[in-house]
Amino acid sequence: MSKAEAGPVGAPLPTITSPMIDIRNARKSFDVRGGGKTLVLDDISLSIAPNQFVSVVGRSGCGKTTLLNIIAGLDAASSGEVLIAGRRIVGPGQGQGVVFQQHALFPWLTAQENVAFGARSLPLTKSEKTKRACELLELVGLEASAGKYPREMSGGMQQRVAIARALALDPDILLMDEPFGALDELTRIEMQQELLRIWEARRKTVVFITHSISEALTLSDRVVLLAPHPGRIARDIVIDLPRPRLRTDQGFNALYEQIWSGLSS
Repeated sequence: MSKAEAGPVGAPLPTITSPMIDIRNARKSFDVRGGGKTLVLDDISLSIAPNQFVSVVGRSGCGKTTLLNIIAGLDAASSGEVLIAGRRIVGPGQGQGVVFQQHALFPWLTAQENVAFGARSLPLTKSEKTKRACELLELVGLEASAGKYPREMSGGMQQRVAIARALALDPDILLMDEPFGALDELTRIEMQQELLRIWEARRKTVVFITHSISEALTLSDRVVLLAPHPGRIARDIVIDLPRPRLRTDQGFNALYEQIWSGLSS
């Protein structure tokens, strides 16, 4: 499996020696009713460099979310190992922030309070956590909505708050499980541009799960294709197009066809 590092925008990605995320021969199986096990992920090996944006694409049931949960420390591999900055994952909270498709905001808290809750485990005073929350809401363009409750915000605004909350701990890694999948197409495109702006500003390592080839191509330095039954890496494609990327560009469409071919086969 190729090991690549983020370089200048649009440039080929050089070989890395110290990955932020290093997955080594990971397998995952689950118990099934009546006895026995079903293999969900098989021999996954993948290295991701610091600050790199990697999307994982595959058909439903190929194990994308299971892989993300293992990286997040929310689940454990049945065999193999996953390291974050050289340390084996033993649970959540090793520098991973997670954003799910459903924003999971607390409806009884304001946007500012939801983001401040994300910093609850930091050794900060209440006023310092509030200040951090305000700074992050400004980063995602919602400083004017700090006092609003989730029910008073659109789906896109709610996901911005969820991203801000995930950033509250200043994680090295941002893990995103189809975060824009429930949004309408126009809002989804706007959120893709917003995420790229935030990524450019904070330069986190991002693992992004999506069903959308266009979304993966718009956002990513690399696109990893998972084949199903059991989930395994079929291809690992470097996206060397300059940003911002036009969906009508010939190179964009050539890569789209390459990824589609990999998924359909």
